[in-house]
Amino acid sequence: MTKADLAGILHERLGEKMTKKDAADLVNILFDEVKRTLSSGENVKISGFGNFLVKSKQPRVGRNPQTGKPMTINGRRVLYFKVSQVLKSELNPEQAG
Repeated sequence: MTKADLAGILHERLGEKMTKKDAADLVNILFDEVKRTLSSGENVKISGFGNFLVKSKQPRVGRNPQTGKPMTINGRRVLYFKVSQVLKSELNPEQAG
């Protein structure tokens, strides 16, 4: 599914209340805000869907696979997604107790 697909679905569901361009703008604004929030180091929680978590990895020593020599792997921020229990149970209804 793409952003264009999401905008199309939004336009279909709202009918005459929103133009296709307005729906596309709304989807872009939503994703821009999520990106801005994550870039600032904050987490994003979407109830019933899941959490986008930003975690920091510390620098560490690794090995060059070609030479075997030790090298420093720089620290970085990594994005994780943790699915909500609601979505997890919808994806696996046979496992819902």
